[in-house]
Amino acid sequence: MPRIALVTGGTRGIGAAISTALKDAGYTVAANYAGNDEAAAKFTESTGIPAYKWSVADYDACVEGIARVEADLGPIDVLVNNAGITRDAMFHKMTPQQWKEVIDTNLNGLFNMTHPIWPGMRERRFGRIINISSINGQKGQAGQVNYSSSKAGDLGFTKALAQEGARVGITVNAICPGYIGTEMVRAIDEKVLKERILPQIPVGRLGEPEEIARCVVFLAADEAGFITGSTISANGGQYFA
Repeated sequence: MPRIALVTGGTRGIGAAISTALKDAGYTVAANYAGNDEAAAKFTESTGIPAYKWSVADYDACVEGIARVEADLGPIDVLVNNAGITRDAMFHKMTPQQWKEVIDTNLNGLFNMTHPIWPGMRERRFGRIINISSINGQKGQAGQVNYSSSKAGDLGFTKALAQEGARVGITVNAICPGYIGTEMVRAIDEKVLKERILPQIPVGRLGEPEEIARCVVFLAADEAGFITGSTISANGGQYFA
């Protein structure tokens, strides 16, 4: 039987690439999304991957959504915590709401999604948890105190939980993308992209969503059971952690 994979934020950008790559690798995939119904419908139509709507910031919604996925497809073997948001502002202008929204989705979302799935993985003595963090969780970024804090927290979550899962066949790893050529990044002013961002990247280009997806497929494999608590930095040489 194919392994069952659930990808949060899985219908757009990096998440869509991850969902598609896992399907191509033979997994049965479900993609979670939070709000863009049109994009989710197009994604399902083009890939055949079912999309399920709920907010990872809401624990009860996660419990209910996970139950729906497992009722439809079976117990979840691979969880990719990819969903994330930004609410950028310099710290002296940042509002409590901007802080809370980012922490609730990017950090609390890992707990909300992983906690309901964890007991089943322990019982079956197999699981793969893959958390999509960020280069800015490793090095920090001005104007992103909330985002950098949440993504750094994702790395602490990964390292601690990996120690709990190791003896029951569950691996927990993280991937830290750098600047990836998603719709959001490609919308940056071309001059800013060419003069300020690309010169920071030694390979001289943006990453592609599919390059992050390949990292996920590698970590999700049954054969990756000796790798846990690790962070893959996929940033074109921009930052070495």
